[in-house]
Amino acid sequence: MNIKSKIRLTIYSLLIMSSLSCQEKKPSSENNQKTISMNDDTIIPKVLKKQLQEGSGKSIDEAGAELVKIPFDTEELDASAETVQKILFSNGFKEISNNEFIDKIKTVFGRIIDISSSNPFLYVNYFDKCDRSFVTYSNNSVDYEGGYIDKKRKLFTDFYYLPEILDYQKEYPTLSDIESSKIIRKSSSQVDVEIPHWKDVVNLKEQRKVNNQRIIARNMYLFNDNKTYIIWLVTHDKNFIKLLVKNFGYDKEPKFNEMIINEYIQSKDQYKIGELIFAKNCNKELEIRDGILQSLTDTYQKSSNPKDLYGLMEFGSKLLETDEYNNYSENEKIKMIAYLANTYDFLFKKNHRNQDGWDPRWNILGAYFEDDSRSKIKWPHLKEEMQRNNYYGLPNLKEVISYAEGFDSVGAPD
Repeated sequence: MNIKSKIRLTIYSLLIMSSLSCQEKKPSSENNQKTISMNDDTIIPKVLKKQLQEGSGKSIDEAGAELVKIPFDTEELDASAETVQKILFSNGFKEISNNEFIDKIKTVFGRIIDISSSNPFLYVNYFDKCDRSFVTYSNNSVDYEGGYIDKKRKLFTDFYYLPEILDYQKEYPTLSDIESSKIIRKSSSQVDVEIPHWKDVVNLKEQRKVNNQRIIARNMYLFNDNKTYIIWLVTHDKNFIKLLVKNFGYDKEPKFNEMIINEYIQSKDQYKIGELIFAKNCNKELEIRDGILQSLTDTYQKSSNPKDLYGLMEFGSKLLETDEYNNYSENEKIKMIAYLANTYDFLFKKNHRNQDGWDPRWNILGAYFEDDSRSKIKWPHLKEEMQRNNYYGLPNLKEVISYAEGFDSVGAPD
């Protein structure tokens, strides 16, 4: 074979190898993120090694106080979120579109997110819905309590150390040697304190199971509209549901509303249900949670017990006759009274003559029309403001205003 032939053969061979190489690199039509094996070449083993070297997340010093928390870094948060995603995909979670995710986050948490921003995570402070700071400490229910919106993976999760959600001894057995050496940290008084290994944490396996169930239930309900997780959430994740309804004003799920409403009905301060129905948003504007009022009406209709509604009338009196809720303006108070009366007074008018348990004389507007002496807001102004706002679009308000003007010192006109 001459030199030219050898050159041609070499070039031809290189072209074939190049072509095969390009075919191997051709992207798969499958979503590679959805693999469920934890034991792969990702950020997870790197972060797991770091966390095993540092020991368990909660440690007690010699004075019986918890050691100063070590903040986690972004890489740890990313590894935690990646593990959460794998858990979700392995349990049937369906990834939603960017627009669907944006809408869900706004509906549930009242946050407007920019998927394209350089910040992959947003922190949701469970204590203060208006706080926009970013926290890098794990939850302790005292100083820190919150979760993270993962814009890249389109999910929501608390921060977990990997051993709290991952069976690391099974998935990464080669890292087990790390937990054979003692871990020592200095306490606040500069005394050496031995930090427990993750393998020695009591009930870690059981807690890991609960954490995984919580991750699955929250995300399947919030983003996949899977109603089968509602019972688990109201049974095993009550604090989170309370936060959603009370702090963030999420009133779209009747079962969640019912759970919270029953607590107020059974409380000695039943009037505080008004604090569940009305709130200030992050712009200091009045926010009205119609879903709570509807769920309260549904609760009453199931029980046929007017006492379930007493909190509405009591809260109306607090608004008009005390200074307890002076964080609301006069016009805001009038609008709140309108919503209360649209529900309570309408049901009173409809049922009080044929159902035991109603106040024998008064409803909200009837009592106020008969005697407004204890309020700075007088009846003519209240009525005029409601009319000027076209009754706020409430279907029963015009009717119950007219009904209220038939009350006298004896009580209702019928």
